[in-house]
Amino acid sequence: MGSMQDWLAAQARVRRRRGVLRQAIPRTAGRAVLDLASNDYLGLAADPRLQAAGIAAVERYGTGARASRVVTGTQPVHEELEAALCALTGQPAALAFSSGYTANLGILTALGGPGTLILADEHIHASLIDAARLSRSPVGMFPHADLDTLAKLLAARTQPRAVVVIESIYSVLGDAADLAATAALCAGHDALLVVDEAHGIGVAGAGRGAVHAAGLAGAGHVAVTATLSKALGAQGGAVLGSAALREHLVNTARTFIFDTGLAPCSAAAAAEACRIIAAEPDRVAAVGRNAALLAAGCGIEQAAGAVQPVPVGPAQRAAELAARLEEAGVLAGCFRPPSVPDGISRLRLTARADLAPEQLRWATGLLRSLLSPTEAAAWATT
Repeated sequence: MGSMQDWLAAQARVRRRRGVLRQAIPRTAGRAVLDLASNDYLGLAADPRLQAAGIAAVERYGTGARASRVVTGTQPVHEELEAALCALTGQPAALAFSSGYTANLGILTALGGPGTLILADEHIHASLIDAARLSRSPVGMFPHADLDTLAKLLAARTQPRAVVVIESIYSVLGDAADLAATAALCAGHDALLVVDEAHGIGVAGAGRGAVHAAGLAGAGHVAVTATLSKALGAQGGAVLGSAALREHLVNTARTFIFDTGLAPCSAAAAAEACRIIAAEPDRVAAVGRNAALLAAGCGIEQAAGAVQPVPVGPAQRAAELAARLEEAGVLAGCFRPPSVPDGISRLRLTARADLAPEQLRWATGLLRSLLSPTEAAAWATT
């Protein structure tokens, strides 16, 4: 019988051999790099207006919420954030969580149980997969974007309730869900549709999200989850939907009830970001323009969101390309196992709104210069 230390060492060796070793390394301060890896889609994380809002909140409320939202942790700034999210997305009610992860865990575990069937697209985020596992519900996964299979699963259900879980924009594959058709299918089978808008709010639908663009904002059978750490440039998460859903979550979502509330600084910054997105539509449009430049420079089809996933293949090669880009001054993300199955690793290039066209052309030219002749030929036929 091996010890835990032996097992940990063996697992580390497997990760190194497969080329999927990850490290949390601080970036060198002052080093000039072009960041195409972060989630700061609108370039708001360092915006002076968000900084000022966060500082004002710290001065008024302190650095932390101090307690659960249902004890003494709810501050006026939380209500301000929730109102700003509703104004941006057109949703009737919102509830802020400490992260997008806890928002996803909160909604599915609060709605789950033996009487609720959860049906999820096989490409949903890890937080939603974990939430489904913890929900105590029977769970079924359907092939990505396969509404015919989803319809059969809904028609065959024996549980009184059903929840369908999808994302509005899938960053790994780069495609967008058919929200109108999925919502109509759910309505026909009396199912609640939960849409993760992590990559949609601030990017799709003039920044108001793909659900809003599809005309589904406020629909009683549609709920939205969101992160405040991507396009909104802050930290935290939220669930948006009906007032009845919000009330249910306040009383049953364990990641809301038993977690310290979102820090006032983050809440205030995210609320300010909502107002900026509504007031500055060209900032959102710039994401689309830069996404087109990145895609054209890489010779790939433009993805639906800010993230442009560039197919590479083996995990080791994806990690190697990302490392060589960083050495040359470009930070690129890397989709590799366990984020994706073996053999379909991708570089992750983010089209931020605050980047200049010449920066993107230089970065994509650099990337193409690192390709082998075989890879270059394969990209030319993508």
